[in-house]
Amino acid sequence: MRLATWNVNSIRTRVVRTVEFAVREHIDVLAMQEIKCKPGQFPYAEFEEAGYHVTAHGLNQWNGVAIASREPLDEIEFSFPGMPGFAKDHKGPDAPPLEARALGARVGGVKVWSLYVPNGRSLDDPHYLYKLEWLAALTEYTRSTLEANPDEALALVGDFNIAPFDEDNNNPAVREGLTTHVSPPEREAFAAIEAAGLSDLVRPLVPSGFTYWDYQQLRFPRNEGMRIDFIMGSHALAEATAGASIHRDERKGVQPSDHVPVVVDLDLDGADDDDRQMIFYRDRVSGGVNQPSKASGPPAAAAGSM
Repeated sequence: MRLATWNVNSIRTRVVRTVEFAVREHIDVLAMQEIKCKPGQFPYAEFEEAGYHVTAHGLNQWNGVAIASREPLDEIEFSFPGMPGFAKDHKGPDAPPLEARALGARVGGVKVWSLYVPNGRSLDDPHYLYKLEWLAALTEYTRSTLEANPDEALALVGDFNIAPFDEDNNNPAVREGLTTHVSPPEREAFAAIEAAGLSDLVRPLVPSGFTYWDYQQLRFPRNEGMRIDFIMGSHALAEATAGASIHRDERKGVQPSDHVPVVVDLDLDGADDDDRQMIFYRDRVSGGVNQPSKASGPPAAAAGSM
């Protein structure tokens, strides 16, 4: 299975580009974030013509998540247990409404969640506390799921809006103590998800590279990016990971998203190593070759920093 995540930043604006990427890169499952539309507005036809089944979850022109898959999607869920809601200036005894930030589905034996973690906005904004509560609930869901079934093939993928390590942030406007995304509580929340039983499936194979560059201040040409999009998997998926890539070139061209796709190859059939292709990930700066990996599908685009 070739599993990808991509914050597309408006699927109606970028449907052609998104479908072309999925087809060209032989993506089996594509989790999308910030689709920015309701299900009735989603461009299903383009995906279906390319051979994909799609489930979308959106409430308005903000947020929204979707999953496209070559195989039918089962066990569809529009929130994980305990997921908190949010509404600006919400008051009263009723819980605030849930936002369209999580979509879960089972495909090919893998439980995939497309996640758009709250941004947090600023360190003194109620949205920041909401972000931490949201991550705590996600951690508890992960822990309880894997305690019930340690061999569950669980993938939490998407835009986490956290740069877990200093090397994941090269944006000079994002600084610890001044902005979100790099604060100790956010990084601790990310580490808690790992401690609950998940690991970053991409970093061991692609140790460097960003996934997001702001549209402003020439962030992309200056490579002032951030690594905030992740594919987190349980041990069943970590053991099956055969390749990984960050598709930096998708930030180029006409009307790109400010994020790029992140991809993993999962050898869920346990094919013999001799039957799998060798993929070498080339560093575009040094020209060196990172640790080779074996993948069950066609070679993915190389990852690297500018």
